[in-house]
Amino acid sequence: MPILALDTSSDACSASVLTITACFTEFEMTPRAHTQLILPMVESVLKQASLRLVDIDAIAFGRGPGAFTGLRIATGVAQGLALAADKPVLPISTLAALAQQAYQQTQASKLLVALDARMGEVYWGKYAVVAGQLQLLGEEQVLSPSAIELPASADWVAVGNGWSAYPELAERAAPLLTTSYPDWLPSAEFIAQLAWQDYQAGKALPAQQAQPIYLRNKIAQTTQERLASKAN
Repeated sequence: MPILALDTSSDACSASVLTITACFTEFEMTPRAHTQLILPMVESVLKQASLRLVDIDAIAFGRGPGAFTGLRIATGVAQGLALAADKPVLPISTLAALAQQAYQQTQASKLLVALDARMGEVYWGKYAVVAGQLQLLGEEQVLSPSAIELPASADWVAVGNGWSAYPELAERAAPLLTTSYPDWLPSAEFIAQLAWQDYQAGKALPAQQAQPIYLRNKIAQTTQERLASKAN
């Protein structure tokens, strides 16, 4: 059963080992220090679980959406560990991980997830829990807060730092919400939970197929575009 999970998709960095009886997690707010911390975190949670890398069944990672550099770090580390130990990988949505956290900690079954995507946009996902399983309603999106189509019904829980980054979104959604967690960021603990479900469902992939999901088609500006932007 053991699943090793890691996430570097945001300002937080985390690693977790999920076993049949326990979950061991390291989580730190570490902007721009992911490359230095993620492997020591992996070593720490494995040690806490009294496991070696070869004892793990699969390696999960936050595949996005999120910070582009962070997604590349998580994908590369997960792929490297999986190749070294001859294990499969499980790419997990960071939006789903936040929805899973809200469900586990509050038992809420209607979840609106918004992560700050910068550039005046949010990464957006709408989820429902059906028979104890998280389901994405529609598709993951990246769009401006004003373009988000809010649900018509009430009793939703808002999750993710997109809600604090764009107060106008929170104000518009307020009549629909029972509560909100506007500072939460993805954690490997809940990536591991979703990964275990996917592993049981036979969704593990060969390490070579590990890929991040950016949602944005345009990943980075060219040098000319950055200079033109500064000139304006």
